[in-house]
Amino acid sequence: MKRRNILWYSLLFIAGCTTGTNPKNNSDKLAISSPKKLNFTVTDVAGIEDLQQDYGAFRAVLEEILGIKIDFFPVENPTAAAPALLSGKVDIVFAGPSEYLILNSRAKAIPIIAIRRSNYHSIFVVRADSKIKSLAQLRGKTIAMRKIGSTSGHIAPTKLLIDAGLNPNTDLKIIMLDDQGAKALKKGEVDAWATSFDRYHNILEAEGLLEKDFSIILKGPLLPNDIFVASNLLASSFVEDVRARMFEHQDKLIQSLLTAKANQKYKDGKFISANDSDYNMIREVYQKIGQGSFL
Repeated sequence: MKRRNILWYSLLFIAGCTTGTNPKNNSDKLAISSPKKLNFTVTDVAGIEDLQQDYGAFRAVLEEILGIKIDFFPVENPTAAAPALLSGKVDIVFAGPSEYLILNSRAKAIPIIAIRRSNYHSIFVVRADSKIKSLAQLRGKTIAMRKIGSTSGHIAPTKLLIDAGLNPNTDLKIIMLDDQGAKALKKGEVDAWATSFDRYHNILEAEGLLEKDFSIILKGPLLPNDIFVASNLLASSFVEDVRARMFEHQDKLIQSLLTAKANQKYKDGKFISANDSDYNMIREVYQKIGQGSFL
């Protein structure tokens, strides 16, 4: 878990997908303009049971709104959705910001709609008794992050460190601890912990930790949105219709997401237009950590 680059993402992708253009002609003349069935997946949910538990209600509402049968298509890891899109095995994917760049660059996925999370910020946390008050003071220190490629738990914190004048490859040590960063910080095994603001209190509660024992030294700007994308094998007119219907029925769709405990991060969320340029911050980080060719 102490790997400090994201090369493994590339290896996972190459194992399941060849680079280059889609071998199928995806012009609107041959595109699927009115599919009888759609396959849907979520990049960070592995297994049909978890998909059903976390997105069963959403799938049912989307099926009703579109008037088309929708089946789940589970993927083994976040990058596996790209070859699934390329091969036509999946039609619509719900992805995090970092995963969107993979789907966009490798599978030419078409943005449908994004969902804004009201508290989606990266934060840096230290112990309450720590003398560290700024990111500049993290030079030579050890920082716990979530997992490689996580927007709020790796990419965005890395951007904040770079903006503070630190080289994340040489000026400090980063270890990936998933949601165990809070415990490691409490025990003094790390000097700081980077996570997302909308997960922070949930993690402390789950681990039986007290907020008074920690101090947030930085809260970053609002992060790029999670996004629904479509296969480029679908006709642009059909994708536009899906987009319009999702906008029209967004309250019902978002409420269906909130029926699952795992999706409470979308409370007070809102569907907005999906703009590719909103994700340039993530592209910038990949470039600065030497992984630009990945995208």
